Amino acid sequence: MSKAMKMGKTSATGGYHLFLGKIASSIMLGIGTILVGMFITEGDLGLYTVALVPAGTFLLFQDWGISAALTKYCASYKDTEKEDELRNIIVKGLSFGAITALVLTLLSLLTANFVTSTIFGNSDSVFLVALASITILSAAIYGTCISIFVGFERMKLSTIAMIVSAIVQGILSPLLVYLGYGALGALIGFTVSSGVSAITALILLYFIIYKKLPKGNLKNPKFFETLRPLLHYGFPISIAAIVGGLSPQITALAMASFTDLAIIGNYRIAINFAIFLTFFIYPIQTVLFPAFSKLKPAKDKQLLKTIFASSIKYSSLFLAPATIGLIILGAPLISAIYGDKWLSAPLFLALSVMGNLLVLVGSMSYSRLLYATGETKLIMKLETLKTCIQVPFAFLLIPPFGIFGVIASGIMGGMPPALIGIYLTWRRYETKADFQNSIRIFLASTIAGVATYLFLITIAVDSWILLLGGAVIFLVIYIISISLVGAINQMDIKNLRLMFSGLGPISKLLEILLMLIEKPLKVKERFSNTHKLE
Repeated sequence: MSKAMKMGKTSATGGYHLFLGKIASSIMLGIGTILVGMFITEGDLGLYTVALVPAGTFLLFQDWGISAALTKYCASYKDTEKEDELRNIIVKGLSFGAITALVLTLLSLLTANFVTSTIFGNSDSVFLVALASITILSAAIYGTCISIFVGFERMKLSTIAMIVSAIVQGILSPLLVYLGYGALGALIGFTVSSGVSAITALILLYFIIYKKLPKGNLKNPKFFETLRPLLHYGFPISIAAIVGGLSPQITALAMASFTDLAIIGNYRIAINFAIFLTFFIYPIQTVLFPAFSKLKPAKDKQLLKTIFASSIKYSSLFLAPATIGLIILGAPLISAIYGDKWLSAPLFLALSVMGNLLVLVGSMSYSRLLYATGETKLIMKLETLKTCIQVPFAFLLIPPFGIFGVIASGIMGGMPPALIGIYLTWRRYETKADFQNSIRIFLASTIAGVATYLFLITIAVDSWILLLGGAVIFLVIYIISISLVGAINQMDIKNLRLMFSGLGPISKLLEILLMLIEKPLKVKERFSNTHKLE
């Protein structure tokens, strides 16, 4: 087995556990979210969404790149002679995260009244904003633990923490909303689940990883002596994250100031359904970082180019059709669940997920590669560019156009830096997508999408029948199309079989899918051979 395929198989195994975790947690959260959407009013859901904005803004300034540094150092030091240093690194990293989070929680509590009355113009939400401030500490602890899990490639632990949190929120939030607590009930469910996830992650970290690490014989370094290399690596990443994160948070503040709460509620429903695409985004994006971290660009140049191109192709094979499918089926999906409620959500959903199609040119892979190779200054410049574009457009477009301005400013701000980043990554490492394959994948997804859309506008039946029928039509036509247009070949199927061979029941399900894809390939191959003989 080649080194590229071994790394692919390791990443696939990690992605498998994350995928299962995302599926399980998203199903639980999805059921809870659907129930919340049924019981809550449009205005209360908008109020709940707005109340989370200040805590999210403060959270930007919490990490300082420590989480990314922990992932890199854990991935680099484990199973090496430096493994005995990891205990100290983990303790200092977690301590730093907890201290910064406590300070920011206090600041959020102290400024809650000013933010709600002056910026939002709605002093009734002050208690909700104060309650949401508690999640700064729990989110910081949880995020740090997850970064360590990723560095050790222990994705199962991330899965457990995600599922526990989803169970709590999926039960508590809809129950409290049903009992009449509205936005407060939804927020209590979110806050409690955040705390539970942090406690669960800490317990798993201690018993599964920390206790089993060697204690080491060296004298325990001082606090800042340990943090110095972590901050040296992570601080530029943190600046990039802060600069990049400011644009959506400032956009959210503008949305809260200029947009009606009922419309914000519709947008929240759309975003809840857009989260389904994280089934494909989160596992792929997370496992790419450890995979790229193991490579040395100067030494493993050809291997890096191979893994980079393959990561784009195989992620696009799943994410591109999922995005187009959600755009086409969004209206019957929301209608089937909510009936005549949330009428603006389908359009918001379709517009919000369009940016995911940049995966076809490497939007997911280039950033993971830059993080792994320590190109933090370049990342910071790209995030600064994004903010400089998105923020002015947000204040220009949101007051007159509301949520359409929110979506448009996000697309305008995100696309230029992504394309520039992809180009600069190619210039530095000679890595790029196989654009012929990307075009074929997009073509196959579009063919399936057009056929599904024609079905939806032709048949006048119940929304559930439209949804199920459309989903079947889309899947069948996509499977046939990717084979016929040459988006996948026998070598790809062989690689996918090898990469996913150790995934238990999922590998068997994937085998069924691969066998279905193989049938059109074999028909195409026989037709081609017959044509050559003639």
